[in-house]
Amino acid sequence: MSDILWNNEDPITDIGIEVPRWIEQDITPYDVAAILQGGCNSGAYMPAVTYYDAANTMSEHGDAVMDFIEDALGCLEWPECDTSWSGLACHFLSIAVELWCSGVEDEIIEALEELEDCDED
Repeated sequence: MSDILWNNEDPITDIGIEVPRWIEQDITPYDVAAILQGGCNSGAYMPAVTYYDAANTMSEHGDAVMDFIEDALGCLEWPECDTSWSGLACHFLSIAVELWCSGVEDEIIEALEELEDCDED
């Protein structure tokens, strides 16, 4: 993973990268690096692992989240049978956030490197 991600705490939207509405709009390259390293469950992205926040996000954007996962993986990965409703929200939102981060990593690095090149000129 590139150090350039770890060294930037400005919102990704500031470098022209679209963030899905089901991810907090102020997510940074630093956040993406942390999510890629340890996953949402490591505490790197608390809105996906806090029952209240994840349930609210899935209530508002659940269809988009589920479609995103299905488009990326071809199917949904279901947790164990005894998972609560809020647990399901955390499960699926975490998967989607982690998939989005892995899919956008190279785009973020490229955009940040272009910014660095412009600053050097």
